[in-house]
Amino acid sequence: MRASTYGNLPSELNGFFGRGPELAELGRLLEASRLVTVTGVGGVGKSRLALRAARQVQERYCDGVWLAELSAVRDPELLDHAVSEALGLTDHTARPPREVLAEYLADRRALLVLDGVEQLVDACAELVRELLRRAPGLRVLAVGRRPLCLDGEQCFPLAPMAGPEAAELLEARAGAVVPGFALTEGNREAVDELCARLDGIPLAVELAAGRLRSLSVAQVLARLEDRFRLLTGGARGTLPRHQALRTAIGWSHELCTPQERLLWARLSVFAGQFDLDAAEYVCGGPELPQDDVLDVVGELLAQSLLVREEGPAGVRYRMLDTVREYGAGWLTAQGETERLRRRHRDWYMGLATWCELDWFSPRQAEVAARVDTELPNLRLALECCLEDPEEGHLGQYLAGTLWFYWAGCGRLAEGRHWLDRALEVTADHDGSRLKALWVLGYVAALQGDQVAALAALHECRDGAAAAGNPVAMAYAVHRLGCLALVSDEVERAGELFGAALERYREVGELNSNVLMCQVELALALAFQGDMAGALRLCHEVREICEDHGERWAKAYVLYVLGYAALGAGDLPGARALLVECVTINHAFHDLLGLVLAVELLALLTATEGDPAEAAVLQGAADRLWDSVGLRLFGSGYFNGPRLACKEQAGEALGEQRYEALAAEGRTLDADALAARALRGPARARVALPAPRTGGAAQQNRPADSREGSRRA
Repeated sequence: MRASTYGNLPSELNGFFGRGPELAELGRLLEASRLVTVTGVGGVGKSRLALRAARQVQERYCDGVWLAELSAVRDPELLDHAVSEALGLTDHTARPPREVLAEYLADRRALLVLDGVEQLVDACAELVRELLRRAPGLRVLAVGRRPLCLDGEQCFPLAPMAGPEAAELLEARAGAVVPGFALTEGNREAVDELCARLDGIPLAVELAAGRLRSLSVAQVLARLEDRFRLLTGGARGTLPRHQALRTAIGWSHELCTPQERLLWARLSVFAGQFDLDAAEYVCGGPELPQDDVLDVVGELLAQSLLVREEGPAGVRYRMLDTVREYGAGWLTAQGETERLRRRHRDWYMGLATWCELDWFSPRQAEVAARVDTELPNLRLALECCLEDPEEGHLGQYLAGTLWFYWAGCGRLAEGRHWLDRALEVTADHDGSRLKALWVLGYVAALQGDQVAALAALHECRDGAAAAGNPVAMAYAVHRLGCLALVSDEVERAGELFGAALERYREVGELNSNVLMCQVELALALAFQGDMAGALRLCHEVREICEDHGERWAKAYVLYVLGYAALGAGDLPGARALLVECVTINHAFHDLLGLVLAVELLALLTATEGDPAEAAVLQGAADRLWDSVGLRLFGSGYFNGPRLACKEQAGEALGEQRYEALAAEGRTLDADALAARALRGPARARVALPAPRTGGAAQQNRPADSREGSRRA
């Protein structure tokens, strides 16, 4: 699991105004209750208030304050994944994400902020109930338009701003678009009336402030007056503040040009953030040429209808939920929702295809960051594919195409979810189904679920033979070799890897999977004592990786080379290789690669003469295995470094001291572990003899090391 003790609260992009009494009361409720829900109409400032309150109490929570934004989550089955993602948890196992969440939070003192619970209120209530029951140190601050209705819940209905606060907010936001704008005797009455007309709803006030770029306060008020009756003619009994919010948004809509209205409606199909390229493709058309989209986006930004954000994937745009809902209503009224959803799906299928190809390039880190950012939209595209049985093959294709993300970036649990769902669909497109099958077999194998992996891979192999699909056959044979390797059937594994590589060559396949097949063959050779053959393969793969800028497969090459260097007594060389391996695996959040490297690094550290640090690293690796799945796959070969480390360090320290230091290591999360591993050992006192030639694991035959075979 990767996590930080500080949380993930975003910084405030602009000033926070007023709400002093509300903040004080919310802080008091958080002190008194384990579940507090801030409720109120959309646009009233619930999220801003909750985040400000969370920042103010942040120091009370030694295990962090964490924000999970749920507005883009529409499938209840993805709720647990979204919260895990917000907490920074990476779990490779087949365990339900809720079990992982509850276990992680069980002994922590943390505050979890759930923003946007109204979309999945029943699912959120069930999750919160379970987490609070199993994690006594957890507090939850929920934000939504309705409460969760749980025992012990304290509701905090947030009212609109008082007149003076609303005027202060308008002055500040208007000053950002009209330099020098200030409340004066000449405009104060109009400002007060405008804020009163908008019932002090912050979103409405901010939208009005955006209009002051081209209108005076009096003109804004006059235009609002002209449209007030028309735009608030809703159903009887509608709350005035609901009417005011719709008035403000509807009035902003009325003031938009036809192209701006059209883009606003079409942008509502995106979930979360999106970039300009996506907006141009999805939203462009005869009425709105792609070349015009950038200018129209600029106008929507100027009117506060879009928010501009920057992150690892570059400049992105986002709509506030209330603004998006309004646009979605217009899109439905125009009869364009289904067409735009298909265009959205097509764009993200194309993006996934490009990312799969670009994964085998120097842009791997960029691809990983891009898919991380696009995950809400990729989920939406997967949903779109799987809603229509006739397009289920597209869902199979998309879930399979994202193999590099599921396996290479620590998303096995979510990948398993989508692959299982996609394969429930009966489709007549053999290629898409076969790809989803071998990817499912790969994911299940990495989770330690050999039964599911074998079933998927055998179906893939048989289907590939029947369909005459040599590519799918190559992947099925390759992944069956992986299962043989982790089952200690190293001779059979070597045969399968060799057969897969021959098939890859026949079809001209060269990518990260092919390189991994060579690395896995090298491991099979090393485990059989053929270190020369293993090194020959690894040097070839390392050269290809460096030529193509491939880093993910390279990390596994470095692991095998480090394994060989340690066995040969080259301790400095082994450390350099393993440090680079840990760095890469941690950057990609590949927990399997990370834990294997740390196990070997712990043995190296003991051999260098620092048994105390070795014990800490081994303890940290033990904890990390809990997030990977079947501990060491039940493999004697993979278990060898662990047993050798425990033997060497335990003999030097004594059993009691070793266990105490290992317990210290088990408190380290993935970030802390990576930092610890990279800093190196203390100055060695006396270096111990290196493990015998033939590899670190050769000291421990498979039959002697089944203690690691239990499921974590």
